[in-house]
Amino acid sequence: MSGTPPVVMVSLLTRMLVEAFEGPPGPWTYFTDASPGTGLFATITGLNSAQASERGGPGHTTIAGHVHHVSASLVLSTRALRGEQASRDRGRSWTVTTVDDAGWADLQAQLRREYDSLFVAVESRAVWDEDALGVAIGAIAHAAYHLGAIRQRIAPRD
Repeated sequence: MSGTPPVVMVSLLTRMLVEAFEGPPGPWTYFTDASPGTGLFATITGLNSAQASERGGPGHTTIAGHVHHVSASLVLSTRALRGEQASRDRGRSWTVTTVDDAGWADLQAQLRREYDSLFVAVESRAVWDEDALGVAIGAIAHAAYHLGAIRQRIAPRD
């Protein structure tokens, strides 16, 4: 791909990853609101295992299920960016529905690890082609979708 220098692409992609997972890094955003605590990590922090395991919404999924699904998807995106074989079948990523306290803590730590791995894969990529850019943008869009789905399930914390 010609046109946009890789450093600019990496800067934009990492900023959007930060916004999706850590929250907006500045006074403006690409897709979340600018309030503190709008990223995925802050959204799920403070939820207990019972809240994370409560079924609701379309498909009667759980927040734990969404988090597990996003984590599994991040693994696939990271593999693809590293040039490894990565299946697009995410059906098995919905196998977690309920968690106990230890399982919820592990699931949140797993999400953080997989996010960190994807961030490094994006940050360290030197050559961007259409496939790689599609993987990165897809991972961001996918995370943003699930962030919205999770946030809709949580009552306002005033």
